[in-house]
Amino acid sequence: MKDGVIKTGENRYQETFGRYYEDFKVGDIYEHRPGRTITEADNTWFTLLTMNQHPLHFDAEYAKHSEFGKPIVNSALTVAIVAGMSVSDVSQKAIANLGWTDIVMPAPVFNGDTLYAESEVLGKKESKSRPTQGIVDVTTRAHKGDGTLVMSFKRTVLVPKRGHSVDDKILAAKQTD
Repeated sequence: MKDGVIKTGENRYQETFGRYYEDFKVGDIYEHRPGRTITEADNTWFTLLTMNQHPLHFDAEYAKHSEFGKPIVNSALTVAIVAGMSVSDVSQKAIANLGWTDIVMPAPVFNGDTLYAESEVLGKKESKSRPTQGIVDVTTRAHKGDGTLVMSFKRTVLVPKRGHSVDDKILAAKQTD
């Protein structure tokens, strides 16, 4: 049987996602794929959705006179996309995000840029109050296709131990039916 697949019945399999607490190893780096090209529509819709009215994100004439010379991508959109890219490796099974710190954006992101991200496991510890869960600390970095670092942040995630995820509980309930 292939990794990431569990047998749920005769000739029937279910794909699994994410990592359990035991799967994280300090020092491991997960390269998140696929990359994501940010479009003008992404930037405009997100900017309008969040009610951010700064013209630097959607007014080309205004932005032409800025130090960037063109519209820049809303930084909150960049955070959202990069965090989303990391979910399958870092928090697909998570119970909760416990915190975000040290969000740094050393270079602008423009419409048409393609981002790639990676997360490095900085630490892990078993939860003292929740014996079936553990706490994992990662730093996530995002780069443009040319290698320019555009963002990094640290995140702390509460993750279940093997056999205690929501997926495990659903599978166990199916097997008793």
